[in-house]
Amino acid sequence: MSRSDAISRALGLYDDEGECGYYARLQELVAVKTESQNPDRLEEHYSYARNHMTPALERLGYQCRVYDNPFEGCGPIFLAERIEDESLPTLLCYGHGDVVLGMEGQWDADRDPWSLTFDGERVYGRGTADNKGQHLAHMIALEAVMETRGKLGFNSKIVIEQGEENGSKGLREVIAENREDFRADAFFSSDGPRAEISRPNISLGNRGCLNFNLVVNLREGGHHSGNWGGLLRSPSAILTHAISSIITPGGIIQIDAWRPKGIPDSVRAALAGLSRDAGPGAPAIDDAWGEPGLTGAEKVSLWNSFEVLAMEIGTPDRPVNAVPPSARAWCQLRHVIETPQDTILPALRAHLDEHGFSEVQIEEPPEENRGVFAPGRTNPDHPWADWLKSAVERVGGCPCDVVPCSGGSNVTGIIQTELGMPFAWLPMSYLACSQHAPNEHVLKPLMREGMKLITGVYWEMGENQGYKP
Repeated sequence: MSRSDAISRALGLYDDEGECGYYARLQELVAVKTESQNPDRLEEHYSYARNHMTPALERLGYQCRVYDNPFEGCGPIFLAERIEDESLPTLLCYGHGDVVLGMEGQWDADRDPWSLTFDGERVYGRGTADNKGQHLAHMIALEAVMETRGKLGFNSKIVIEQGEENGSKGLREVIAENREDFRADAFFSSDGPRAEISRPNISLGNRGCLNFNLVVNLREGGHHSGNWGGLLRSPSAILTHAISSIITPGGIIQIDAWRPKGIPDSVRAALAGLSRDAGPGAPAIDDAWGEPGLTGAEKVSLWNSFEVLAMEIGTPDRPVNAVPPSARAWCQLRHVIETPQDTILPALRAHLDEHGFSEVQIEEPPEENRGVFAPGRTNPDHPWADWLKSAVERVGGCPCDVVPCSGGSNVTGIIQTELGMPFAWLPMSYLACSQHAPNEHVLKPLMREGMKLITGVYWEMGENQGYKP
């Protein structure tokens, strides 16, 4: 038996149109309405862990456990463990079974988000890309290796959380209280999109995410704009000028503490020559936007980005002729590990005060908009990154790019601080997959190629040339 046999077995399951095939299994998972932003879905999250993950992995010889979330109303954390020999290295695989809201009625062609819809190379459904389709592929790859070799040849742990789309609340606390349960030698998972649609890459980290509100609240109630215009300060003018002091019209960040310093040479070297190709249907990249002198890949992987997500001034749905009393902007900073998260808001406060905007308040957003993720990164010169890149290239027979830090935010900061292991992602989706929106989908060719690559990586992990921490 060989690596090719394991890959053939995995691809056979991917191509199988019967009830045991990949898409039949994915349909069962997509049908579970695990919306983490909907408080009425808590039982669905437990069902995903107990009725879907547990039997699927117990059949493969894993011992499974479900941890209750310490935060009320939040979904559980599932852990499966298969220890073949304590002397062997252990890989930790991660996925999240929760999804964003289904957004029923907003999908093209009246598609049902809770059912798979096939249209050429596209497969639509909530969670297909983010993240049910990707962690299911890992489960099938592990299954194919075991059935081919009779064992994995390494130890395996799989954690599936049910709250990633809600900020991974409780995951850090559960890991901290059960650190030995989750401990491993390296982290290998799939989430998010490729940087370039035409070639595979491994991602070694993620930017952090911090949401906050900027608020100008000057008085009670609005006042007639004819009688009071020119006499009362405008909260909208104050707020927009404050924002323009943070970022230029060309997208250049003006707060010095938000401009990363000390970026390792290995990170810069890994990005040399990399581009971003989102594939058909994606918006055109505004090359002139953002930090001058950086490529698109560098702007995402080694720099920070500030965004105003929404603004509210007056009554937008029914404007009246009055000077509004207040203005509010929902803001976000996506940041790399060189910008410590605990320095972001103090630096913003100092900047606003220095520029005469002391009355602009910084507030924590409401719970439903409270995105907080710590950044994390394994540097490209780490042995795990080097081994995994080589393994993917051996399996795929083509170059594998190394993205030091992908643009999105997820659990890598928690994994790094709580477990201290090197981590890497092999994304199987693409940038225009519409995750977090109506019409979420995956592309069959990319998923099939990803299945081949991760199966080959798992096979090689159990061989003599496997990663040795």
